[in-house]
Amino acid sequence: MDVRTAYETWLRDFAADVDTIADLKAIADNPAEIEDRFYTELSFGTAGMRGVLGAGMNRMNRYNVRRATKGLAQYLLTDPENAKRGVAIGYDSRNCSAEFARDTALVLCAEGVPAYLFDALRPVPLLSYAVRHLNCAAGVVVTASHNPPQYNGYKVYGEDGAQLGPEAADAVTSYIRALNYLDCVPMDEEEAKKAGLLHIIGDKEVDDDYMEQEKTLTIQPDMLKRMGDKLSIVYTPLHGSGNVPVRRILRELGINKVAVVTEQEKPDGNFSTLTCAPNPENPEAFTLAIKLADQVHANTIFATDPDCDRLGVAVRGKDGAFHLLTGNQIGCVLLHYILSTKKKQGTLPANGAAVKSIVSTSLANRICEDYGVKMFETLTGFKFIGEKIQQFQDTGSNTFLFGFEESYGFLSSTFVRDKDGVNASLLVTEVSAACEEEGITLYDRMQEIFKKYGYYVEKVVSVTLPGKEGLGRMKEIMKGLRENPPKEIAGMKVTAVRDYLKGTRCSAEGEEPTGLPSSDVLYFELEKGCWVCIRPSGTEPKIKLYVNTNAADQASAEALNEQLRKASEELVK
Repeated sequence: MDVRTAYETWLRDFAADVDTIADLKAIADNPAEIEDRFYTELSFGTAGMRGVLGAGMNRMNRYNVRRATKGLAQYLLTDPENAKRGVAIGYDSRNCSAEFARDTALVLCAEGVPAYLFDALRPVPLLSYAVRHLNCAAGVVVTASHNPPQYNGYKVYGEDGAQLGPEAADAVTSYIRALNYLDCVPMDEEEAKKAGLLHIIGDKEVDDDYMEQEKTLTIQPDMLKRMGDKLSIVYTPLHGSGNVPVRRILRELGINKVAVVTEQEKPDGNFSTLTCAPNPENPEAFTLAIKLADQVHANTIFATDPDCDRLGVAVRGKDGAFHLLTGNQIGCVLLHYILSTKKKQGTLPANGAAVKSIVSTSLANRICEDYGVKMFETLTGFKFIGEKIQQFQDTGSNTFLFGFEESYGFLSSTFVRDKDGVNASLLVTEVSAACEEEGITLYDRMQEIFKKYGYYVEKVVSVTLPGKEGLGRMKEIMKGLRENPPKEIAGMKVTAVRDYLKGTRCSAEGEEPTGLPSSDVLYFELEKGCWVCIRPSGTEPKIKLYVNTNAADQASAEALNEQLRKASEELVK
């Protein structure tokens, strides 16, 4: 079907939907916009689906949500007994999130699959916990995480509380593709309740248990009590779902001086106080928080994104200014604290394990090596860390201690199987309290780690390639690099090439398997432990470049990183 025919089909099929028709008619004289909305269907993969809000096959709207949900229901119903366990459904503060979540619940009910719908917005980690706590067959979260306000998305979780793996996602996709939009109809809400299919989850049914579990993650609870009145922290939920649970966990642990950025406290799908995406990676997201921190004389600031799975941290340095830590730095500070504290306590297990993505800093490997803890690496996507946790539990091979990704995702529990902004907030607070008791800051701690293990600098560069042409260009770039890999980058010899699509690592010693699932990722190992990784984003029209360097001092590591970054950008131009 060509784009014009698809466009006219939507005008006909959804004639009764006033808003959809108005949106479609507004682009009637814009062929480029029609092309972008109808040249393909919104893709569904291991990260679910995500896109710009609007009418059309390649947009996030209730019809794509309903179709994806019926496809999920049909997938679950291949095992009817399992499907009876139902699906837990959560959502964040984005525009249309509540409506999409309700549509999800009622389409499931129409297919005879019980739906457990939260009564208000909740963080992603709480939904992950709820799937296992309620013994559900699956879970769904309506969110676009840290994307700009015009986006929304739909993430699906398996029975283990982790996002769907590749095989399951492919199976759901096959069911979705076979469905006509008009065949995906929600059940009447009152009928669904009367039939015992729709269950509304209040704030006591899951939240309290989740909070009690979160409290068990403290490593030095007595120290937290001692320092509870001495810490001064500023927190901003960036208009998202972290506001209630983050403040609650800190309050219940005795941290009393938590100043919240009131302008960003309430849910707001337009994120109207922000000049950037609601992403705690962005320094601009901390503007109001820094202003408040200066007023209340706080040394630590943290921010969670709209679905509260990511955490960003800013700490005051010796110069009095705030410095935004990278996701890698936060991960290493938390990892070092967990391992060093447990070793002092004598509670560090002999089979302890940490897990990180392949694009996260090698500094973490150095820390683990120092403490005799094994580091496991996975593909990008926290679902793979969740899978490792399950493997450890199934085999008893290792005790999970900590997992993280450079993209500001952290986890120290096994009862949640996705990155957890509430868990991370607790840990950052505990490390801050430990530093305060020592008379140093979190910034000082990071410098101590660098001094001991070497300075590591990591940069992520995104090359945006939007639209239909961009998708083709991304494939060309990856194909070219795969067929003709560079021998050197910025004068540094490539010592090995990992091609995760082929599943091989090639070096002068020969070829060996990577041991990881197939993925369109190229990883170039360089001299002196440096590396460059290139991968297309799974959720946005861009190629991501990860550039990691290390040296004896900060200036040398940063200069080397700058050279490698520029050379890497040339590789994809």
